[in-house]
Amino acid sequence: MSKLGQIGAKLHRGEVSYDFIGHRKFWFGLSIALVVISLGGLFARGLALGIEFRGGVEYEAKTQVTDATVQNFGDVVKATNAKGLGDPVVTTINNDKVRIQTKPLDQNDIGRVRDAIAKQAGVPSDQVTSQQIGASWGQQIADKAIVALIVFLVLVFAVIWLYFREAKASMAAIIALIHDVTITVGVYALIGFDVTPATVIGVLTILGYSLYDTVVVFDKVRENTRGITGSNRFTYSDATNLAVNQTVVRSINTTVTALLPVGAILVVGTVVLGTGPLKDLSLALFVGIAVGAYSSIFIAPSLLAVFKEREPGMQALSKRVASKKAQAAAAAAAPAAVATAGAASRTAVQDTPRKAERATGSVPTPSSRPMKATAAGRPQPTRKPRSKRGK
Repeated sequence: MSKLGQIGAKLHRGEVSYDFIGHRKFWFGLSIALVVISLGGLFARGLALGIEFRGGVEYEAKTQVTDATVQNFGDVVKATNAKGLGDPVVTTINNDKVRIQTKPLDQNDIGRVRDAIAKQAGVPSDQVTSQQIGASWGQQIADKAIVALIVFLVLVFAVIWLYFREAKASMAAIIALIHDVTITVGVYALIGFDVTPATVIGVLTILGYSLYDTVVVFDKVRENTRGITGSNRFTYSDATNLAVNQTVVRSINTTVTALLPVGAILVVGTVVLGTGPLKDLSLALFVGIAVGAYSSIFIAPSLLAVFKEREPGMQALSKRVASKKAQAAAAAAAPAAVATAGAASRTAVQDTPRKAERATGSVPTPSSRPMKATAAGRPQPTRKPRSKRGK
């Protein structure tokens, strides 16, 4: 068995454990800090909306890509002085194509920009493709994504409620999902990646992944807490912490296995391709999977424990468990106290006659008979030979 497998077995048996629930204040504080940073980046910098959401014109042309390609094509497009052009977005595709995205232009300016791009690329104008994208299409995608998110959250709340027969589990799962989405969107705002329809697909996908891992942990919590109010062994938080320890290795293995291929896609989409739906999709998946695993281990179970510990039955259970632990501690301390007291009394009894003899002056005097030491180490009286006893 591997070392990680041995650790997982010990965690499942309860031989070793980490107090996830006991340190929930730290994890809550860390999550709040991440959410605040994400919201700060979202409101301060905003999202870099792709052309699908803000509208504009997109050109593509074949050319030999060099280190100066982006700068040269950007300067050429700006030199056209097209009305409302703004700063064009120039990206390369593989090593033989360039893509330029601009703000919405009128028909005359679209032709002028196309001719400038064709001249710089060294190809005829009819080989430069152009596509006008209206912002209304992107707005429709955004509206449908928001509706899909709301419907998804409502269905998730209902399904978890029916499965676990516990509304508090649904609340904890939904809060964890919102936590994951907020941080993922905040990372997009801070990094500056374009938000495209592929990004929306990626964000919606991570919701299912995060929910799956959370439900697995909650199912183990339900198993450990079945009939818990009828015993005095441990509290709801203790049982929840045991469930997290029993599933944490599985969660880590699942997360790492999912992140490796997604990370490879992210590297290829960012470094090799430079742009496109692979980059937009893989970043959302990578961040969402990592944050979803974090929330399913540290946030969702802790929230569930906090909600459940407020119930009167669980509060009474906590008091009984605390009382039992106090009694066990007192019982363990009692034998040690008795042993200490017994040793002290025996010492006092042995010392009392000696003290009395010293007080009355009746301490026995040593014998005047000559003594000799034996092999046992005790002094013995020395006897005279029989022939000399009468002298």
